[in-house]
Amino acid sequence: MLASSGVRVVRHTDRRRRARRRRVLWGGAEALVTVGVLLLLLVVHQLWWTNREARRGAERQVEALEREWGSGGSGRGGGGPGAAEAPATASPAAPASVPGASKSRAPQRSYVPAALPRRSQAYAVLIIPRLGLRVPVAEGVSRTDVLDKGYVGHYRGTQQPGQAGNFALAGHRNTHGEPFRYLPRLRRGDDIEVETRTATYTYDVDQILPQTSALDAGVVRPVPRSLVRPRYGYDRPGYYITLTTCTPEFTSRYRMAVWGKLVSVRPR
Repeated sequence: MLASSGVRVVRHTDRRRRARRRRVLWGGAEALVTVGVLLLLLVVHQLWWTNREARRGAERQVEALEREWGSGGSGRGGGGPGAAEAPATASPAAPASVPGASKSRAPQRSYVPAALPRRSQAYAVLIIPRLGLRVPVAEGVSRTDVLDKGYVGHYRGTQQPGQAGNFALAGHRNTHGEPFRYLPRLRRGDDIEVETRTATYTYDVDQILPQTSALDAGVVRPVPRSLVRPRYGYDRPGYYITLTTCTPEFTSRYRMAVWGKLVSVRPR
């Protein structure tokens, strides 16, 4: 009678089916919201928290190094208040002047560490006035022990500050303190300073390689020259500094390099 009079009959199985669909949809929506919140927290952690913590740690390390140098201590240990370079001596191979430097700024002596820093040991401070940057330099380019701490890492096997050849460094462009985020803002003639226990070395920016392969080992050779873009680089020995970082931002597909030449050495 109900069916023939046009009244729809709702079975219990239909209600249960719709209820199950609602539960599935609701559960899916909750899962999507949860994933979204987790992704947002991950982004906040990477872009804010890692920068905050790395910068604070790097600032403390710079302060610790400068306190130790001021007190003349010879502490031990890597990455802590005793992590400065070993006592240094004047390099017998130091130039009387640097080619291309003015006489007023040409270094007369080069103060080079008598012993190499230990792996991951912070032993110098990199200063770039244009970028407002003041960051520790540590031995090696380990992500965990050096770069992710907000430090700049020294490529092992390249020269030390003040030595003939190429003093090559790497730093993060984004996250973990991102010390080299604004590296593209550097211009020819800008100062790059490296403070150590014994001296301050000043290099002037000379060339900028905007982009090359991440495997372009030529940029950190003793006489740096890109193997991918060979019109960038040098063809004769000198006293160089190289700064490398990832490019474009938020990727690690390519590298950029900034090269400078040593123009002065100021003993502490």
